[in-house]
Amino acid sequence: MRKGSGASPDRKPGQVTLGMVAEASGVSPSTVSRILNGTAIVSPEKREAVDRAIAELGFVPNPIARGLAGGRTMSVGVVTQSIDSPFYGVALRGIEETLGAAGYSALFVSGHWNVEVEKRCIDTLRSRRVDGMIILNGRLGDTPLRALAKTLPTVVTGRTLKGPGLYALDFNNVEGARLATQHLIELGHRDIAHISGDADHPDARDRLAGYRAALEAAGLPFRPELVQAGNYFEEGGRLAAQQLLAGKRRFTALFAANDQMAFGAAVALHKAGLGVPQDVSLVGFDDLAWASHMIPPLTTVHQASLELGCTAAQALLELLGGAKPVVKLPAPKLVVRESTQAPGKAR
Repeated sequence: MRKGSGASPDRKPGQVTLGMVAEASGVSPSTVSRILNGTAIVSPEKREAVDRAIAELGFVPNPIARGLAGGRTMSVGVVTQSIDSPFYGVALRGIEETLGAAGYSALFVSGHWNVEVEKRCIDTLRSRRVDGMIILNGRLGDTPLRALAKTLPTVVTGRTLKGPGLYALDFNNVEGARLATQHLIELGHRDIAHISGDADHPDARDRLAGYRAALEAAGLPFRPELVQAGNYFEEGGRLAAQQLLAGKRRFTALFAANDQMAFGAAVALHKAGLGVPQDVSLVGFDDLAWASHMIPPLTTVHQASLELGCTAAQALLELLGGAKPVVKLPAPKLVVRESTQAPGKAR
């Protein structure tokens, strides 16, 4: 460190310039800029000198100025559907942590499963000059997403889609639902009800398809009267289970298309005087943190929301770096807990 590089006691952080950091660390201003942007290939000694100068001078990088100089704002727009969702909330944490480690900031907005709201969210984020976009399971059509990706690197989840500047991550919902239903069949259940998600969601349609595939493989008939649509929230699961219970068709097992609806269904079963799993075996989907703390703990299909967020962020970082992403989500896995058992078997 050069003599006199320390910050004066009364100097404010905003008064320290990139040139001061360069002089104090003995490198050029352009090298300091590249180190800050994560594009520099320098020796550990030079990087350490710059880091030391930044700390001693109290330099605070200006992301807007860096964006104007290097063509990047070091920010990423993220469109989720519900920030307070227990599933997407954890995914957002994975995005934030992965982007933060690479020097990027995430700007989060909620689309609320509404196409027009999603469009406004994307326009808002683009006005902030974000470097890229992550869209978690949105309802926007494939065509506008491909158009967006031509101007801004974009990662989408919950669908299979290809295009320039675009990378899609899709979880195998059909297989996950098949595993859940097959587990109930293997336990001996033959009358298996299903609470599906909103039919406008591709993952809801896939989970219904997996349920039907397992029944067909076992030679069991598909009975529409044992399927009731929910809305992916606890209250929707409770109401759907009540409607199933009010129907004429008896069932000994229930597969809900996500854990939140399974939680609601458990309440409906309890209020109807039915025990889980003594009277009705119950399976969810997602493996939320609460699932293992239910009474009884919930059998469910594991879908790692934290890993979804981390993987989506990593894919976008690779796109921003000019590489073709190759990351993928893991295969679904059934987690068997105490909410399922053979029909009529007392615990």
